[in-house]
Amino acid sequence: MKKINHTSIQNIIGVLMLVAVFLAVAFTSNSNKGSKVVVEKEIGLLQQVKERGYVICGVNANLPGFSAQDESGTWSGLDVDFCKAVSAAVFGDSSKVEFVGLNAAQRFPTLASGNIDVLARNTTWTISRDVNLMFEFAGVNYYDGQGFLIPTELGIKSAKGLDGAFVCITKETTSELNLNDYFAENNMAYRPIYVEGNKEAKAKLFGGECDVFTTDASGLASARSGAEDPSKWMVLPEIISKEPLGPLVRQGDQEWEDVIRWTHFIMVNAEEAGITSKNVDEMLTAKSKEVKRILGVEGYIGPMLGLGMKFGYNIIKQVGNYGESFERNVGPNTPLALERGLNNLWKNGGVMYVPPIR
Repeated sequence: MKKINHTSIQNIIGVLMLVAVFLAVAFTSNSNKGSKVVVEKEIGLLQQVKERGYVICGVNANLPGFSAQDESGTWSGLDVDFCKAVSAAVFGDSSKVEFVGLNAAQRFPTLASGNIDVLARNTTWTISRDVNLMFEFAGVNYYDGQGFLIPTELGIKSAKGLDGAFVCITKETTSELNLNDYFAENNMAYRPIYVEGNKEAKAKLFGGECDVFTTDASGLASARSGAEDPSKWMVLPEIISKEPLGPLVRQGDQEWEDVIRWTHFIMVNAEEAGITSKNVDEMLTAKSKEVKRILGVEGYIGPMLGLGMKFGYNIIKQVGNYGESFERNVGPNTPLALERGLNNLWKNGGVMYVPPIR
């Protein structure tokens, strides 16, 4: 039997493919003579937001310190500040924001539907949310962990003493999943009292309908600060999870995602560089190259993002750096009285570490 030369066959196939491609190109060229192909770039969300004239930001409907309205309807909080920073970056005006208050069940469908531009609502970054829900987290603006808030009169000093407790918990959240894991691993059981959010949880806890409320420790601090007598309530020492909280957007729009991400990075880098809302004008003449890039005195960081040269300056001037926002909304001198802890800069013992402006 004659031996088959596989190399020759492959060469013949290769030649035939080249001929086919040549003929296809020639045919297409001849058939399109006199016509013009126009490729239109899809309009991204950044351009849509600019044309609309304001950013639509989804936030927690009632989480004092992070996002809440006062009696006059004015929003404030750490997440609210972030939305204002995005507005300052895009428009040079931090007031061009429409806030949409959302509970836990509403947040993801509302973002997916396109009814909001960004979700900044104390939301934990997880693989299922990042991949399955097709969202992109743009960073972490608060490192948290889940804990337990109880009345001091229970006399419990550890979460290990909560076996059989009635627990106020928001359904279909990472808090519920963490709670299930913790109780199962410690051979305990609990009886759930499902709530729509922190406001309802506080009402049921303070009204005696549940023994304990569990959520992110920052949320517990917010709830405790709203009690008639905060001294009658305590947060147990156990932190049972990692909860990196941050803003998120829909997948598929890299330009808008970059705007959201670098808004946060600018605020953190500004704190590292010592730029504040009070000294930002003086810092315009600083010798530091990093400071000049942050404030748009040198380089083209803004135009790279589709923003103005002074977008960093506008964020710091109108909203402040990350540390200013933290201290103003949730720090030791606020009702929440939270220490920086993990949210301190990396050089001060925390884990708040972001890429440089370069």
